[in-house]
Amino acid sequence: MSDRHVEHYVAPIDPADAIEVDKVSLGDRRSNLWIDAWRDLRRRPLFYISTAVVLLVSAVALFPSLFTNVSPTDNCLLVNSNGGPIAGHPLGFTLQGCDVYSRIVFGASTSLSVGIFVIIISAVIGIPMGAIAAYYGGWIDALLSRVGDIFFAIPYFLAAVVVMSVLSAHRNVFVIAVAIAGFAWASLARILRAEVLQVKNLEYVMASEAVGRSKFSTLLRHVLPNSLTPVIVYLTIALGGAITAEATLSFLGIGLPSSIMSWGADISRAQTSLRVAPMALFWPSLALTITVLAFIMLGELIRDALDPKARAHR
Repeated sequence: MSDRHVEHYVAPIDPADAIEVDKVSLGDRRSNLWIDAWRDLRRRPLFYISTAVVLLVSAVALFPSLFTNVSPTDNCLLVNSNGGPIAGHPLGFTLQGCDVYSRIVFGASTSLSVGIFVIIISAVIGIPMGAIAAYYGGWIDALLSRVGDIFFAIPYFLAAVVVMSVLSAHRNVFVIAVAIAGFAWASLARILRAEVLQVKNLEYVMASEAVGRSKFSTLLRHVLPNSLTPVIVYLTIALGGAITAEATLSFLGIGLPSSIMSWGADISRAQTSLRVAPMALFWPSLALTITVLAFIMLGELIRDALDPKARAHR
């Protein structure tokens, strides 16, 4: 056989006409759960409104002297009892002749303090209970879940009424926060337990255990940080609920003592003169309503933003 050289004809190709069929187009922008949530939130006007209200209430609670120079207790004159607005007193006076505006300003600190203490105590108890129960499973899960079910079965508000009645001689911001959070943590534990049950079966958790990392270290470094999304949402909404619970207990007369400024206590005192001076009840009620709605609205918006399915439907 003779060697024959066969020339193959190849059509000329212009590089400008070439099409890259296998190239994967990647976006220039970084993307993860929180970045996507922020891009969704910043397009929603209600997010800015609720955030502005939360920041305003926080500023009033931290620095009340910046918003009023009138003492809520020292300048109470009976001659001003149930009086209307005058210069320097834009919201009028209470039945005892105290300035309504200054009491609302100083009462914000009490309400926000109770709310923050409640979510801190709930997180300290609920997060370890829910995370350990779900991740370790077995008898530990059975034991911790049954303990949580006992607390979950008791309405936390009724439990707070009993606790505050028993500790009536020791009523303060911390005690009322313990009375509320002592039974409210069970809901947080159940939410986190459900999330950890999903996360612990993911590949990066199994890889962490495969390389020899202990279960507790894997829980702290990988499982828990990736399970806190619903916890953050719950605590934001729960803060508003804690403020409402404190105001209700004070309204019933078993909350904070009269020496501590409270929106609920002011509402309770103002109801006796509702017919002759309704605005003394209206203003603290409005402050309470707006504050609670702002925290609940912010929590709902964060929950929707962190849910890819909810974002896809908008």
